[in-house]
Amino acid sequence: MARDKRPAKAPKVRTAVLTRTVEEFEAAFWPDEQPVDNAVVMTMGALHEGHAALVREARRQVGKDGRVAVTVFVNPLQFGAGEDLDRYPRTLDADLALAGETGADVVFAPSVEEVYPNGEPLVRLAAGPMGEGFEGASRPGHFDGMLTVVAKLLHITDPDFAVFGEKDAQQLAIVRRMVADLDFDVEVVGVPTVREEDGLALSSRNRFLSEAERTRALALSRALFAGRDAGAQGPKAVREAAAAVLEGADGISLDYLALVDPLSFTEAPDDFQGEAVLAVAARVGSTRLIDNVSVIVR
Repeated sequence: MARDKRPAKAPKVRTAVLTRTVEEFEAAFWPDEQPVDNAVVMTMGALHEGHAALVREARRQVGKDGRVAVTVFVNPLQFGAGEDLDRYPRTLDADLALAGETGADVVFAPSVEEVYPNGEPLVRLAAGPMGEGFEGASRPGHFDGMLTVVAKLLHITDPDFAVFGEKDAQQLAIVRRMVADLDFDVEVVGVPTVREEDGLALSSRNRFLSEAERTRALALSRALFAGRDAGAQGPKAVREAAAAVLEGADGISLDYLALVDPLSFTEAPDDFQGEAVLAVAARVGSTRLIDNVSVIVR
């Protein structure tokens, strides 16, 4: 019998619908009245494998018949004076492809005018005490801007699940508290940080690092892993082990290194026991990076 030489069919690739307005999004995301679970992944674009993990988790949460939306919006309220709003990478075509390939049905990529039709909002959500330290201290107003747009996007997308990365640990903690305190009807799902094989946490800002700077940046994850390994010896040992790695690192301008309670995002006391977050922020060259790991402290 002659061998069938017809080429095998390529696997079907899911494509995501690009929408720019709330009206377009609603028509694409809710095409009928059939009740299904739905999830949203909020991003500022420049998607990478870390974002892909969020989309895959969103798809897992809603199942094959549910709906997944990815928002792509560089929110100006989250950027302070001198920060990299104009420099922030914008790669919408690639973002649309990655979102579709990893399970999204719709990408919502609105303009600033669509999200803030009345101009810069005069009324905003405030992160309160949870937003004052660490990232909040380094970037005043950042979390207020973040919560404001997250609340707006939750209203627009109306999801059952909102999926966020654990890499932005303080952001995740604040969003969870906002949802609890303000009675948002959504389940917030955290997804573990995705790393390169050498330990560097994936970030849209990694593309700004030179080869030499990228090598120096590995000190951040090494410090976190050293602190995590010292968890059985208590909070002081965790901090000292992580700090020792950074003290010997060249080209790292440390912003903060902190062991915090993941619920309140305040410094863990010296007698703390249980699960904590060891977080770091630093500049490598002109690029500011953040990272964290979960630590079991005994």
